[in-house]
Amino acid sequence: MKKRCAVFVSGSGTNMENIAKRAVAGELDCEIALVVCDHPEACAIERAKQYGIETFVIEREKFASKTEFETAIHNRLIGKKVEVIFLAGYMRILGAEFVCRWQWKILNIHPSLLPQYPGAHSIQDAFQAREKETGVTVHFVDEGVDSGPVILQRRVPILPDDTLESLEKKVHQTEYELYPEAIRLFLAGRLKVIAKRVLIS
Repeated sequence: MKKRCAVFVSGSGTNMENIAKRAVAGELDCEIALVVCDHPEACAIERAKQYGIETFVIEREKFASKTEFETAIHNRLIGKKVEVIFLAGYMRILGAEFVCRWQWKILNIHPSLLPQYPGAHSIQDAFQAREKETGVTVHFVDEGVDSGPVILQRRVPILPDDTLESLEKKVHQTEYELYPEAIRLFLAGRLKVIAKRVLIS
């Protein structure tokens, strides 16, 4: 039976669309039961619509506290019988209580070779630091910022003639390849977290 997943987004939703496309094609053994979006103007909402996926648009500003905001999300996920969460350009840091409720059931994609360049501007940071390479990391989410156990990483060379735009394109293309690989491992039950390290069977 296909696992029911939710995808959390804040912006364009290209990684979400990549997951949806592969799920529809039968490449991923999951069904996107819900897209959770914290920005009512995000392009991701229209992308989700094109795949007939229900979108839950919820704004943090309409709640008195982060706990109330995330409790509302949690309740909707339970109502939709969601079993796993994929973060795909979701720009909020999840609270410890929410993460604890979904321990080792939240995956995130990050455009750097963590622990290098965590945070929101990692491609730009690596480019401006004149690194010779950067990369992509898929990891489980813990209570920290981009600090959870690493599932998969892939290197992306930064060539002398690369611009920031060309590097961003290469990194995003790598994301579209690597995230489904990690998701497949999770769905197949091949990932185990022991002492904050991921073992792949």
